[in-house]
Amino acid sequence: MTASPPQPAPPNGDLQLVERTVAGDQRAFELLVLKYQRRIERLIGRMVRDVDLVPDIAQETFIRAYRALHQFRGEAQFYTWLYRIAVNTAKKALLEMKRNPVLTESALRSGGDEDDETSGPGIELTSDETPETVLAAQEIAAAVNAAMEALPEELRIAVTLREIEGLSYEDIASTMGCPIGTVRSRIFRAREAISQRVKPLLERQTGKRW
Repeated sequence: MTASPPQPAPPNGDLQLVERTVAGDQRAFELLVLKYQRRIERLIGRMVRDVDLVPDIAQETFIRAYRALHQFRGEAQFYTWLYRIAVNTAKKALLEMKRNPVLTESALRSGGDEDDETSGPGIELTSDETPETVLAAQEIAAAVNAAMEALPEELRIAVTLREIEGLSYEDIASTMGCPIGTVRSRIFRAREAISQRVKPLLERQTGKRW
């Protein structure tokens, strides 16, 4: 009889899964990986644009988390603790890339992973859309992504955690290891930079000034 695949973890059951893993239940850790793998890869993909590296960095994140799991006491949410490990692991990879800047083929692609749900809004033609409005939406999405790419790393991480991952300011502060005031400042500056990049497109399409 074949073993059934692990089922998704129940809501708010992370601490119990951590405790089971520390007690030796490998299946419990599989559940945590299953629950968070896509979100971790999405976060890393916003930091490291070489899509070939994302799975390796995500795997390293979970390896580091597994090794440090006995240190998790539940004072913070598990996903906040895990996101912080992911951010630090991605930063380490970026530093290594700067020391040894080898570009893979995927790093040279202009748009990254086209299937990434965070890369911009999906463009589908509906009854009230024209090729012109679709093109305009694509231009705006491209401008937002370009603005995100141009942000300093700390600003890009902060706005990604807030706008894409939906974390609270408190969780972002815990993840990034900085005060909430710093988080608010980084997100404000990131939004301003993105707005400056998108404004001309909106003004051109509507004929209005903001």
